[in-house]
Amino acid sequence: MNRVYNFSAGPSMLPLPVLEKAQKELLNFQESGMSVMELSHRSSFFTNIITEAESLLRQLMSIPDNYKVLFLQGGASQQFAMVPMNLLIKNKKADFVHTGSWSKKAIAEAKKFGEVRTIASSEDENFSCIPKVHSSLIDQEADYLHITMNNTIEGTVFQDIPDAGSVPIVTDMSSNILSEEIDVSKFGLIYAGAQKNIGPAGLTVVIIREDLIGHAPSQTPTMLNYETHRDSGSLYNTPPTFAIYMAKLVFEWIQDLGGLKVMEKMNREKAALLYQCIDESILFTSPVAPEDRSLMNIPFVAANGDKDLEAKFINEAKKEGLETLKGHRSVGGMRASIYNAMPKEGVEKLVAFIRKFEQEHI
Repeated sequence: MNRVYNFSAGPSMLPLPVLEKAQKELLNFQESGMSVMELSHRSSFFTNIITEAESLLRQLMSIPDNYKVLFLQGGASQQFAMVPMNLLIKNKKADFVHTGSWSKKAIAEAKKFGEVRTIASSEDENFSCIPKVHSSLIDQEADYLHITMNNTIEGTVFQDIPDAGSVPIVTDMSSNILSEEIDVSKFGLIYAGAQKNIGPAGLTVVIIREDLIGHAPSQTPTMLNYETHRDSGSLYNTPPTFAIYMAKLVFEWIQDLGGLKVMEKMNREKAALLYQCIDESILFTSPVAPEDRSLMNIPFVAANGDKDLEAKFINEAKKEGLETLKGHRSVGGMRASIYNAMPKEGVEKLVAFIRKFEQEHI
């Protein structure tokens, strides 16, 4: 079997044990005579899958009882609109922290539904850091404060969650959910596209405090109302059944490793290896402020800005089985996404290649 180390920002690597279990069960799930992809979402087989998936996620993240877990579709991009449609209601004001490409899109969508203030931004520093967010900046009449906790493209992360007082914090956690222990109770709503740390593309997880559900205007489309999905147990329509099944397998895999405490330790070790290599490099450099560096998405560029050298690096890395290291088109350079499923061996191989490439090109 000739598998590569896939550093894509998403769809990303899936754990090999998860793929192997899915392969084993693919044609005949639990003696049903059917694949999971063929099971009715109303069947007892799938009821068990989605129930177990929610239970495992609740255990892993220590989700309080007054939060609902929803398995939706549409990706994080649909949540950019769905959040304000459901939450930008009472005072029709929302505060945002602008930290890059995805917060820009979230801001643009929210402006269609109410008044939006950008209370802090790192745009003038090319989104190379996380701006300081003091509680005095937050309007206590805002319906929510939105942050993009981990910035997939820019490689930054909120190390500390702002103190928003009584204002619910909404966060896009697509690229760092399940990578470390977090306190769910600090947030009013968490949303995450699955295709980075949860499972294949097609599933979106929403974790929402109960008191934030049920306030959408009557004209809100049925499928864009959180109440619809809460009341139906995420089964109002046919959900992405296979993606939910795969997510369940991923949750089991994390649990078997020892949960998020162990997962976080592994992720910190992987990131430290790569950051140390980049910081010691003469040829490459990190554009991100050290105190705000992501554990999941690590961009780096040629220190002298040589685009041809970067292209050569990416091409030669591919020949070594180190795939999808090209940086996002908006920022260029390289980016290594080292999500949960990326084994330490993959990072070690990338580090060895960087050092070898450097010796050959200085």
